[in-house]
Amino acid sequence: MKPIITASEYASESTGPRPPVLLDVRWQLGGPHGRPDYEAGHLPGAVFVDLDTELAGPAGSGGRHPLPDPEAFGAAMRRAGVGQDTPVVVYDGGQGWAAARAWWLLRWTGHPDVRVLDGGLAGWTGDLSTGIPDPAEGDFRPKPGALPTLDADGAAALARTGLLLDARAAERYRGDVEPIDRVGGHIPGAVSAPTTANVTEDGRYLPAGELAERFTALGAGKSGEPVGVYCGSGVSGAHEVLALEVAGIPAALYPGSWSEWSADPARPVATGPEPQ
Repeated sequence: MKPIITASEYASESTGPRPPVLLDVRWQLGGPHGRPDYEAGHLPGAVFVDLDTELAGPAGSGGRHPLPDPEAFGAAMRRAGVGQDTPVVVYDGGQGWAAARAWWLLRWTGHPDVRVLDGGLAGWTGDLSTGIPDPAEGDFRPKPGALPTLDADGAAALARTGLLLDARAAERYRGDVEPIDRVGGHIPGAVSAPTTANVTEDGRYLPAGELAERFTALGAGKSGEPVGVYCGSGVSGAHEVLALEVAGIPAALYPGSWSEWSADPARPVATGPEPQ
C-alpha cells in the first residue's frame, strides 16, 4: 500500500464503508503548540495528537524526541480511535514532518494501513470543523520492530558500509550553523539529503520516479547496500524514510539522530560539504 493519500482520495474514503481514523499532528520545531490551531479549524472528525508528548518519550540521553514507550503510545492511539485493522490517515500543517513521524511510529509498531495526507492541511479544499470529536476507544496493540531502526553505533557503521542520509538542512550538515544541538556538523560518512528536496513547492511529495532518481543519484540502490536516515531528532528523518518508501527503497531510521549523536563528546563529528 502506498504511504500517501490525496485529499480527493481521502474525501472519497471518508464516506465509504471503512472510513479512516483521521489524526491531526500539527507541530513546528521550536514553534507554538499545535493544539490552538487545531481547535480553530481542522478536517472534520480529526483527533489531535501531540507530537512532543504522545509521539515521543521524554527528552534525554536518547535525544530530543526519543521513541515513546510502546504501551504509552498504544494507549494514545487507542484514545484517538485507532484500531488494529482500521485505516489511518495522518496530516499536519503542511511541512509533512510530524505526519510522517506518526506514520512511521504506527508502521514501526505493526499497524498495516497508515497513510499521510499529501500536502497536509493546505491540500484540503473542503470545509473545516471546530468540533472536538470523542471517538470510540480503539483496540490497537503496538508490536514494535516492524520497521528497521539504527542506534548510534549502527548509524556509524552504516555510514561506512552502506548509505546513511542526513535529512537536515544543508547548512546544519556542513556545520555552518547549529541552532539547537551542542555542535554542528554530521556523522562522518553521511550524505547530505535535505527533506526539502522530497517535495514540490506546495509540500506534496514528488512522483515516485523523481524520488527514485534523487535517491539513486545520492547512492541508494548500489548492489543492494542498506540505506539509513537520520535528522535532528528523528522527526524529519521519518519524512525521508517515507519518501524513500514512495521511491521503492526501504530504509532504516536512526531515531536518536543528531541530538543523541552530538550530545556525546566522544563521538566524531565531520564538517563541510563532503561526507568525510
